[in-house]
Amino acid sequence: MDVDVVVIGAGVAGMYAVHRFRLDGLSVRGFEAGSDVGGTWYFNRYPGARCDVESVDYSYSFSDELQQEWDWSEKYATQPEILRYLSHVADRFGLRSAFTFDTRVTAATWDDGVWQIRTDSGEEVRARFCVCATGSLSQPNTPPIEGRERFTGRVLHTASWPHEGVDFRGLRVGVVGTGSSGIQSIPEIARSAESVTVFQRTANYSVPAGNAPLDDETRREQKANYAERRRLSRLSGGGSPFVPHPKGALEVDPEERRRAYEARWQMGGVLFAKTFPDQTSNLESNDTAREFAEEKIRALVKDPAIADALVPKDHPIGTKRIVTDSGYFETYNRDNVELVDLRKTPIREITETGVETTAGHHDIDVLVFATGFDALTGAVARIDIRGRGGRTLREHWNGGPRTYLGLGVDGFPNLFLVTGPGSPSVLANMILGAEDHIDWIADAVAHLGEHGKATIEARPDAVDAWQAQLSERADRTLFPRAASWYTGANIEGKPRGFMLFIGGFATYRQICADVAGSGYEGFTLTDAPVAVTS
Repeated sequence: MDVDVVVIGAGVAGMYAVHRFRLDGLSVRGFEAGSDVGGTWYFNRYPGARCDVESVDYSYSFSDELQQEWDWSEKYATQPEILRYLSHVADRFGLRSAFTFDTRVTAATWDDGVWQIRTDSGEEVRARFCVCATGSLSQPNTPPIEGRERFTGRVLHTASWPHEGVDFRGLRVGVVGTGSSGIQSIPEIARSAESVTVFQRTANYSVPAGNAPLDDETRREQKANYAERRRLSRLSGGGSPFVPHPKGALEVDPEERRRAYEARWQMGGVLFAKTFPDQTSNLESNDTAREFAEEKIRALVKDPAIADALVPKDHPIGTKRIVTDSGYFETYNRDNVELVDLRKTPIREITETGVETTAGHHDIDVLVFATGFDALTGAVARIDIRGRGGRTLREHWNGGPRTYLGLGVDGFPNLFLVTGPGSPSVLANMILGAEDHIDWIADAVAHLGEHGKATIEARPDAVDAWQAQLSERADRTLFPRAASWYTGANIEGKPRGFMLFIGGFATYRQICADVAGSGYEGFTLTDAPVAVTS
């Protein structure tokens, strides 16, 4: 055996995995496709990239010394600051030495009680356990638009942005996509480009970040209250210390309802979707939030026709992740910004010099794909993972991902997923979620050792029951009404189905704790081979 654990990915989850497993005395090897730590924050360097969870919450909780020593500069941190923070964590805890960078894991095969890991460099490593910390948003998606390869200008993707940055001065820029990366980057690009043509496939709701610098007094107060803040976060639905209004949206009068929405709008960010507890489960309640947001959008955009095109009409508000922006809607008031509504005038093809729609040709110098990711499953699915009997994970997930607790997969012993399908994942604070998953996995590994067990594997019946629970919970909400990346709808040919646990962060944590406390109910634990002595 080469190592106890192989960790795939050096993002938030992979970094903490190395730290925790080392604390437990295990030997660890990590592999990372990028040249350094950071995961999604290493690759997504597009202008305007910013987290939609407050920086004080989007940070590790495992070390109070780390919490006390790091000073966040803004309420919502930008990509460069988050990457500096993760680099600091790697330095402080000596994590880089565990990772081999610029290296992709291409295959993982279960063979006689051991995971055989192979990389694109040809290296092979044997490990008892394989932890896929591959990230929920790490496999870029570029739609198969006719003629894309013929374009002679520069082509960029927000998820693989050049490290040296891009100078847009004097250039005609086309941006395809108005999800989070498009909404965040378009205002920044428009500040310097000669022109920006936005090709909008689907309008999205976005709330201004309400960002502000953090002063010393605010930071002192946050650090003094960190313990309570973390406690409340872990008791919440989304992993941050905020709770919805105590009553439903229709149980209060219009004035109180409007005050509540205004307060969340001014707070900024994704939490607007959780102003009232019934906001994403009752369509009539949701309509009150939708009407408020539409009013805000129309007030920000001068041209009523453009405003109308920017107002989403295909999903209840909050059933796709609400974006956190800095001046997005106001950008359409600029003379150098044009919106092309692809619902009305679809793209026919990309030409050598630009984009041809049914309404005519748009000359472009630089084409930016802000088209998101093959989310939740894309990164792990690109690895040739083979479990018992040589069955591949791709085959096993042919009809959509199947997990137990989002942690284990039947037929794949000692393989663990982190913040992937079947868990709250992107519906909650990803750093706290990653810490919880890694701690659960580490405790399970320790349990095996303490009880003379060799493997832990999800039972098929437990997977079936968990998948049924995921669907049942989702069906009680409005989320399945949206053709979102939560359901795989953004990827052509991908099986459709709501992939996340939507019952809330605290509820999920309790379920996982109960499973562990029961001796890992729903998992099969096999005995370690008995050593034969002569």
